[in-house]
Order: sequence, then C-alpha cells, then structure tokens
Amino acid sequence: MKIVERLSSLLSFPAGYRLFRWMVGGESAWKIYLAEYVKPVPGDKILDIGCGPADVLNYLPAVNYTGLDISPEYIYSAKKRFGSRGRFCCGDVGLAAIEGEQGAFDLVLATGVIHHLDDAQAARLFDLARLVLRPTGRLVTYDGCYVPQQSRIARWMLAKDRGKFVRTREEYLRLALARFSKVEPQLRHDLLRVPYTHLIMRCFD
Repeated sequence: MKIVERLSSLLSFPAGYRLFRWMVGGESAWKIYLAEYVKPVPGDKILDIGCGPADVLNYLPAVNYTGLDISPEYIYSAKKRFGSRGRFCCGDVGLAAIEGEQGAFDLVLATGVIHHLDDAQAARLFDLARLVLRPTGRLVTYDGCYVPQQSRIARWMLAKDRGKFVRTREEYLRLALARFSKVEPQLRHDLLRVPYTHLIMRCFD
C-alpha cells in the first residue's frame, strides 16, 4: 500500500508524471491514440480537458489549443513549457470561461480523465464537450476499463489507479450515449508495456 501511495504522490508532480508515463510506454500509446483516433489536423481548435502538463503538444500539429486542468502545478508547468503554443486554464469541467465558447471547438479531448470522475462529474464533462463542440466536432476519451477475462495484473493495476471510478465498457458507453447520439468505442490491450486495458471512445452528435 505504501508503494501505491508514494506512486500517487509522485504522479502529482509534472516530472513524476512524465517519468512514469515513459516507464510504462505511454509515449508510444499517445502517438497511437492521436494518429488512429484523435486525428488532429493543422488549424483545429482543441479543448483538452484534464490536460495535465499538456505534454500532448509535443505530438500535435499547429493547432489552436486550450488546456484545462484542476492542478495548479500541472498548469504552471504547461505555461512554462508551452506558453506560446496555447491557452491554459486552471479549473474544473464547469469552468465558466470555457462554457461561454459555445460551438467553438473542432475537438475535445478527455485523455485519462473520466475514470477520475463520479457519474455526476462525468455527466458535466460530456455536457461541456457537447456545448463547446461545433456540429461537425467530436469528443475523444481514453480511460482504463474493466473487461471480462481480464488478466489479474491488468485488473490489479486498474484497481490501484489514482482514478477511483474505473468502469466497464457498458458503463462508459451509458454516460457517453446520454449526451451524444453516436459513440464509437474501441478496446485496446496493447498500448502499454504492462498489462492494461483502455477504452477509447469517439463521440459525435
């Protein structure tokens, strides 16, 4: 338990977050996630909910980027490293400034976020995404997921995640389909160096 607690504490710091992501193969996972599911193009206006230290900017083309996170440490790090490449806001998914930009974004990202939110908080995220997306826009999510016949190691890692609301595929879909008319789910078991299951959802209106 102490190891898990220390790891959770380490991940609260941007440098610790980057180190852990590198150790489990997160860089490769991010590239696959962006290339195969997000598919950003130059000029896209992107809202990244739960952006962390905004390391995704290392892999994005020239886009109009807004990062939103509740951690002051992550936002400080993002501004320090990428201040000229985007706008960075500290606040939760109900941030009024973002809500005022109705229909303004081509893409909303929620990468590793929903499993940190209870159902009511997750519903607010989906509401915000739908509000700020253009009619042709899309929300893309990426979260750990419980599945039948999952390896014990993968299930243990999901259970020890900092996010306390890891769900099944059906539970994630229920939340998404309450706000979006079309959801394309994709389970991946091969994105990290360690046994793990991700559910990626592409949500459209």
